[in-house]
Amino acid sequence: MGRQTGAEALAALAEERVDHRFKGLPPDADGLTVAELAAQRRNLFRAADGFTTPVLALSAERLEHNLALMETYTVRHGLAFAPHGKTSMAPQLFRRQIEHGAWGITLAVPHQVRVARAFGVRRIFLANELVDASALRWIAAELAADPEFHFVCYVDSVRGVELMDAALHGSGRPVDVVVELGAGDGARTGVRTEEECLAVAAAVAAVPTLRLVGVAGYEGEVREADPQRVAAYLRRLTALAASLDEAGRFADAEEIVVSAGGSAWFDTVAEVFGELPALSLPVLKLLRSGAYVSHDDGHYRRLTPFARVPEEGALEPAFRLWAEVVSRPAPGQAFANAGKRDAAYDLDLPTAQVLRRDGAERPATGVTVTGLSDQHTWLRTGPEADVEVGDWIGLGLSHPCTSFDKWQLIPVAEADGTVVDYIRTFF
Repeated sequence: MGRQTGAEALAALAEERVDHRFKGLPPDADGLTVAELAAQRRNLFRAADGFTTPVLALSAERLEHNLALMETYTVRHGLAFAPHGKTSMAPQLFRRQIEHGAWGITLAVPHQVRVARAFGVRRIFLANELVDASALRWIAAELAADPEFHFVCYVDSVRGVELMDAALHGSGRPVDVVVELGAGDGARTGVRTEEECLAVAAAVAAVPTLRLVGVAGYEGEVREADPQRVAAYLRRLTALAASLDEAGRFADAEEIVVSAGGSAWFDTVAEVFGELPALSLPVLKLLRSGAYVSHDDGHYRRLTPFARVPEEGALEPAFRLWAEVVSRPAPGQAFANAGKRDAAYDLDLPTAQVLRRDGAERPATGVTVTGLSDQHTWLRTGPEADVEVGDWIGLGLSHPCTSFDKWQLIPVAEADGTVVDYIRTFF
């Protein structure tokens, strides 16, 4: 029996049985398929429908808004788009991103590539140097089996080129690579100087198993980042593309890839990539921002490029974590039943947004999250706070990359709480 097609794998997600593996879902839904549960259109807030706390939900309306906004943005600025899939690791969202015009999906490690391939993703940008021999042999087999599979990854060292070539010896199609230019001393990965980039490019040209197709980088690692420093780094990246092109290093490519773009500075990426002069081949200006899909209520909300250029639109936070107040031990203190297992906390603590009691929702006035234990949210309550045991509290989350990974099956809810879909994640 052959491997499932991507469409078949996606359809199979709807046939998965709901059970104890999935947090927050109604206990009486055990044994239903995901499709059957979604068809019931249960409501998060209706007690009879059985959702238990904590439960993470995605806003159906805000999710669609964010997908459409970035599609419009990238088209307006002449950018191709390969959103970073490690944000969600949700093949259903990969599909929706591609339906909204994405060129492909960016990933970071071999496991993520295997997930994307299992669900039919045909274009993958691996934003890492890949030197794992087993993974490279698997990539080579995927390329040989599927002429429509387009795979690109980083190289950032001559040693890396040597390891890749050794692992790929005897393979058919060469693996497409881009030289990663690091964002300065003390940044993460990437070649530190243009001279070293030229040496890496020469090493690629000397082996038959690799094909140099462009350059890439990550401006989010620029130290003391501001628009000027980020633009200066990106201009180094575009100048590197031009110099490698002038040296004939892209002679075997069909197009030249120039790629950057986290979720904090994609406006500057659009600006600088718009300045790129004509090269000898068509240029794929590839943006990789991924956190937009859910956005957040902390880190990226403060840094969103749309705050700097509001005329472009605005992303909307699509996540809300619902927990229940389980203890009110003192006038200034309360505890809810969500903790580090449920909420992102690597960059910012959750924020208390709303409270629900007896079907009515109100702002969480006077309530502040001060800490997270494994399974408790610590709440400081001011004199004006109206909080009782049994209240549901809606928490805004920071950093979607560490929100998705705590939940395997996430309800997608309309504004009134009606759940219309469930998103499966693979971390």
